[in-house]
Amino acid sequence: MSRTRHSRGSRLATAGTAATAATLLAAALSPAAHADDRPTRSTAIQNAASALADHATTLGLTAAQDTTVRDVVVDKDGTQHVRYDRTYKQLPVLGGDFVVHLAPDGAYRSANRATRSAISLQSVTPTVGAPKAADLAVNALRAANLGETLRRVTAKPHLLVDALHGTPRLAWRTDAVGQDSRGNPVARTVLTDARTGAQIDSWDSIETATGDGKGLYSGTVPLETTLSGSTYQLKDPTRGNTYTGDAANKTDLCFLGICFQRAPATLFTDADNHWGTGTTADRASAAVDAQYGTNATWDYYKNVHGRNGIAGDGKGSYNRVHYGNNYNNAFWDDSCFCMTYGDGDGSTFGPLVALDVAGHEMSHGVTSKTAALTYSGESGGLNEATSDIFGTLVEWYANNSSDPGDYLIGEEIVRSGFGKAALRFMDKPSKDGNSADCWSSSVGNLDVHYSSGVANHFAYLLSEGSGAKTINGVSYDSPTCNGSSVTGIGRDKLGKIWYRALTVYMTSSTNYAGARTATLNAAKDLYGAGSAEYNAVAAAWSAVNVG
Repeated sequence: MSRTRHSRGSRLATAGTAATAATLLAAALSPAAHADDRPTRSTAIQNAASALADHATTLGLTAAQDTTVRDVVVDKDGTQHVRYDRTYKQLPVLGGDFVVHLAPDGAYRSANRATRSAISLQSVTPTVGAPKAADLAVNALRAANLGETLRRVTAKPHLLVDALHGTPRLAWRTDAVGQDSRGNPVARTVLTDARTGAQIDSWDSIETATGDGKGLYSGTVPLETTLSGSTYQLKDPTRGNTYTGDAANKTDLCFLGICFQRAPATLFTDADNHWGTGTTADRASAAVDAQYGTNATWDYYKNVHGRNGIAGDGKGSYNRVHYGNNYNNAFWDDSCFCMTYGDGDGSTFGPLVALDVAGHEMSHGVTSKTAALTYSGESGGLNEATSDIFGTLVEWYANNSSDPGDYLIGEEIVRSGFGKAALRFMDKPSKDGNSADCWSSSVGNLDVHYSSGVANHFAYLLSEGSGAKTINGVSYDSPTCNGSSVTGIGRDKLGKIWYRALTVYMTSSTNYAGARTATLNAAKDLYGAGSAEYNAVAAAWSAVNVG
C-alpha cells in the first residue's frame, strides 16, 4: 500500500481583529457561517503539521524520523484529530503511530502515542539476513499448523523498527503464507529480532471469524444493482460500486507477498434482477447474503457514524463467495480491499456469509484504517472484539426478521458438528469454553479470539446491563466479575462511544487499560464528564476487572 510523504507546513494565520462586534455576533448566530468555518481535512493536516513542528520533543520526533497521515477526524465543533504513522531512517516504526488533537482554531491540545520509548538505533543494518528471517517465519507457520501438510509456502521479510515490544530495536516483519492440504490459505506474521534472530511475536495474519435477492440467511432483501445492456450486475452504484463475485472454489496463489494469481471474483449477473433461491443449489444465494451484508455494514457506518465506506473515502469493497474447498473461514484482506467467504464443510459450518460475519470482517478494515490495533496480545483481543461489537451492531441495525439482532456471534453459520449454538457469546464469553469473562494479567497470552471476551463482556454490560433477561427472544444472564450490578445505556450509545474511542483515541498498542481510558475519553466528549454514560463506562469496565 503506497503512502504519501507528509511535509510539514506553516501554521495558518490567525484571524484578524477588524471584525466589528455586530459582525461577530451575526457570525455566531448563523448556522451557515458555522458550517463554512468548520476546518477541512487539508486544513486539519496543515494545523497538525505545525503542531508537529512545535511539539516535536513531546511527540518523540527527531531529525531521523518522518511521518505520514493515516486518518483525519473533524468533529462538528471543529475539533480536529489527525492520526500519523512514523518512520525512522525511512523504516516503518511498529508502535510509532500517534494521534494529534487540535482545538477548533487549530491550536495543539494533546496527543495519544502508541508507545513513548525514544527511538535511537546505532545502525539500521541487520545482522540476521532476510533469508534467515524468512526461514524462521516459515517454521513458525508450520508450527502453528501442526498436522497439516502445507504447500506453496513462501515468506517475505520487511525490515522495520519495533517500538511496540519494549526498547526499540531493528526487526524483520515477515509474512509467511501457504496452502493447507485442501488448498485453502494459511498465513502468519512473524516478528524477528534482526540482530539476534529471536522471535519477538507472531500472529495469524488472516483475521478470521471461524465462520430483490433471496439469501441463505437474510431471506428476501432489496438489492441495488447495475443494468448493463440487458443484463443486471450485482454491483451497487449507490455504495461505491460494491460488488459480489464468484471465486469458483479457487484460492489465491501468492509468492513472497506478491499474488500472481487471485481466486476470481466473477461478477454475478442476472436476467430479471431477482437473485438467488435461498438454497445452496443456487450459487447466487450466498452472493445475496454477501452483498446484503456489505450494504448493511456500509449503511451502519455511514448513517450512524458518518463514515463513508470502510476507508472513509467513499470507495466500495467487493466480495468473493464460494472460495476454496469446504473452506471454514471468512476474512477481510486489505491488499485487495475485499471480503472473502468460504462455503464451510457442511458439518461444522455452513456458508459463512451471515450478516454479523460480514459486519465483523469488514470492521477489521475499519480498524486497519484507524487505530490499526496490533493483532496479538491484548491489542489483538481488542481488534477482534471491535469486529464482534460492530458486527453485532450491524446485525441489530439491519433489523432483519430472518436474522434478528442478538448478542451471539455467528449463530447462523454453525452446524451440529460445532457443538455450540454460536461461535461466541457476548453476555458470558466463557460459554464458548475458551473465552475470558474477566481481565487478568494472563489474558494477553490467549488467542485473540478468546482474549476478546473481556471487551465483548464489557460491551454487553454497557449496552444491556447485568443479570438475567430476555432480549429479542434470546435469553441472557450476564454476570459481573466484581459482584456489582450494572445498568446498561443501550446499543446506540455503546456504538458511538466505541467508534469514537477507536477512531480518535486508540492506537496500535492499546491494551485493556488503554481501552478503558479511550472509552472514558469518548464518553466525556459525547456526553460530558460525570454523565450517566461516563459513569456507566467506568462501571462496565470495573465489572470485567479493568480499572
